[in-house]
Amino acid sequence: MLNPQEFVECLKKNGVEFFTGVPDSLLKELCSCIAHTSRSGEHLIAANEGGAVALALGYHLATRKIPLVYLQNSGLGNVVNPLLSLVDEDVYSVPMLFVIGWRGEPGVHDEPQHKKQGRVMLAMLDAMEIPYSVLGSEVEHAETIVKDAVAHTRRTSGPFALVVKKGTFTVYAAPRLEKADFQLSREEAIQQVIDVLEERDVVVSTTGMPSREVYEYRTKKGAGHQRDFLTVGGMGHASQIALGIALQRPERTVYCLDGDGAVLMHMGALALNGTLKPQNFKHIILNNGAHDSVGGQPTVALDIDILGIARAAAYEQVFKAETRQELQSCLASLKHSRGPSLLEVRVQCGARKDLGRPATTPSQNKQAFMDFVARNG
Repeated sequence: MLNPQEFVECLKKNGVEFFTGVPDSLLKELCSCIAHTSRSGEHLIAANEGGAVALALGYHLATRKIPLVYLQNSGLGNVVNPLLSLVDEDVYSVPMLFVIGWRGEPGVHDEPQHKKQGRVMLAMLDAMEIPYSVLGSEVEHAETIVKDAVAHTRRTSGPFALVVKKGTFTVYAAPRLEKADFQLSREEAIQQVIDVLEERDVVVSTTGMPSREVYEYRTKKGAGHQRDFLTVGGMGHASQIALGIALQRPERTVYCLDGDGAVLMHMGALALNGTLKPQNFKHIILNNGAHDSVGGQPTVALDIDILGIARAAAYEQVFKAETRQELQSCLASLKHSRGPSLLEVRVQCGARKDLGRPATTPSQNKQAFMDFVARNG
């Protein structure tokens, strides 16, 4: 296995001193090491993977140095455009290293949303003509790997990818980060939301822990899962799924349970939500200032004015809650508001260690949800 600190030190010795990307659970030890060993300006967590490529390109233009972009393979879709239309050797020819977590590797158990991506990932890299090396737990030393990868990018003035299998990096003992101390857990906030919904209300929940917490609470209540569309993949797209439903079913109230990292990833969605004026659209952002589902790396969401952004994007009403009492009051106001409306709920980081996963398949979830929408429409 690779020691993440040794890996980062080798990168820096070979002139790679700038790191950007979107965190991944398979890379969390590496991401933690980069975050805690980089000086100010050397590491930026991007809003999305395509933006990370653009940040890296800007860094190279300003310094002539080689940047590194890290991502989960599910983020490859976001990097295709900047990679092929900017970084490629046929365009600006930019030397750039990629470190890609291989979720859904064939033969390795993973969640349904990762299976297809994992199966076709290497073929995608081949199709984009991006050379790569695959790193696994049998790798012990970083020096040769890093030297060869950096040498390739310098020689070709183009991209090179290091594909990382599950279990490649050893644990990195990072200093404990200070987390915002809010009263509510995300799970408790979700439970309060579900408890005030009407029988006919529709829920679209975002990627990761929130969808798992929705599913588990419905199970606990014996309420069934037909009211909820669980957006298990496609981070950042839950609000547009909810918008599509709301526009076609104006007689139904549609609640989108979103995350702060997901909102930041495709923030342009807020403008469409606001300007199209669906009166039945209720947007709830569970903001803990972290990419909680992949390691707890920070987002900038606690440092910006989400309510102000929503107002500027033409949302009709906005609300904010940090306590149980505030959430109860805001949910009552949200429920009777004319949409599009937005509620930001500031919550703690973290989740229960024994949090389960959906027992139904995505196809079963989709069919039950569509039947519910049609039957009660």
